[in-house]
Amino acid sequence: MKNKLYFALLLLVMAIKGKAQEVSIDADIRPRAEYLNGFGTLISDGVDAGLFVQQRSRLKFGYKQEKFSAFVSVQDVSIWGDTPQIANADNNNSFSLAQAWIDFKFGNGWSTKLGRQALSYDDQRIFGGLDWAMQGRFHDAALLKYSKESFKLDIGVAFNQNGVRTQTTLFDPNNGGNARAVFDYKGMIYAWLHKDWEKFSASILVANNSYQNLDPTDGQTPVDGTVNRQTFGTHLVAKPTKGLSIAANLYGQTGEFTEDIDLSAYNALLEINYKPGKTLFGLGFETLSGDDNGGSDGEIKSFFPIFGTNHKFNGYMDYFYVGNHANNVGLNDIYAKTVIKTGEKSSLLIKAHYFAGAESLGDDVDDYLGTELDIVFTQKLLSFATLKLGYSHMFASDSMEVLKGVADPADAQYWGWAMLVVKPNFLKWSAKPAPAEGQ
Repeated sequence: MKNKLYFALLLLVMAIKGKAQEVSIDADIRPRAEYLNGFGTLISDGVDAGLFVQQRSRLKFGYKQEKFSAFVSVQDVSIWGDTPQIANADNNNSFSLAQAWIDFKFGNGWSTKLGRQALSYDDQRIFGGLDWAMQGRFHDAALLKYSKESFKLDIGVAFNQNGVRTQTTLFDPNNGGNARAVFDYKGMIYAWLHKDWEKFSASILVANNSYQNLDPTDGQTPVDGTVNRQTFGTHLVAKPTKGLSIAANLYGQTGEFTEDIDLSAYNALLEINYKPGKTLFGLGFETLSGDDNGGSDGEIKSFFPIFGTNHKFNGYMDYFYVGNHANNVGLNDIYAKTVIKTGEKSSLLIKAHYFAGAESLGDDVDDYLGTELDIVFTQKLLSFATLKLGYSHMFASDSMEVLKGVADPADAQYWGWAMLVVKPNFLKWSAKPAPAEGQ
């Protein structure tokens, strides 16, 4: 990892000595304290709540000139106190390379972007940078990009391998872990098209992900061949009048879950936001198809938003689709929100969700899962520093106990957090190329 940091510094020195148009150094430091008493799943009665402080410390190096740009970001993500004070090395593997990419511009709107990078499109339902998670989400990918006026096109490809391997060595996600995990794909190809009009915009996304096939006898050991998952759909936004916006998603998934189980699933969302003045009001509904038989009939019908920033959707307590709720009964989510401007540099978000299963949990089990209340206060302290305070409460039903497999949950299920986001710019240096001799 030290070599990666040296590479970042070398890139900076080369940029300063050359004919760079712009060099920048930025930081992203965000400590977040969390009190967990039912976050992610129901906490059992008598179990103590969790309390910790996690921190991202990210350093970013940027370099731009007329037809070339590069970006390198290194980070440390750790829990306060998880490294002994006088240790001679940080042994918790918290230091990593977040991004490292290069971008060449060909002219006429065409460019290519190569390397480790965040992929974020539209409302981040299918592809998102996952900035809420301290580590973020990245892909090692190659992109061909086109942008001209109101039209954009991205075509991306990725191929993953565990180190330099021989022809006979197979891809083994997580070093022998569950290769069915959506995030650990063998290969990917996707296309994203986006068009803007005066009061309307539309995007189309088509993606294919291949996964290493598994030995059916144990469901773990990679064997020859791959299975494929296709995700495709559209994101639409209309702004018919001032202050009013209407957003809609419609996505489908097909392909193979294993050689013996096919995939057929869908996701739809409709959200209306209205901001007549300083206060925003929103109302929405989302449905993600589910499965009540776990693929026993040869087909999985449960939709999973593959690389989305899923913390943004379906409640901040992350009961659904944040590393969980895959191949399950799906979800119907009716929600309402308001964002109130409480001061010149502060705001208050209040959001409520009504959750129900899209498919049955079983005989004599109600589809209603619970209601969640999310409250977030945001205060801008400096131009580069923001304080955020959050509290969420889950009013779970008996059906949620069945879904989560917790027979005796505590009476109160809640989660509180406080986060300071500091993103200073340390250096922004610009220079013009020296004029040619004789000019």
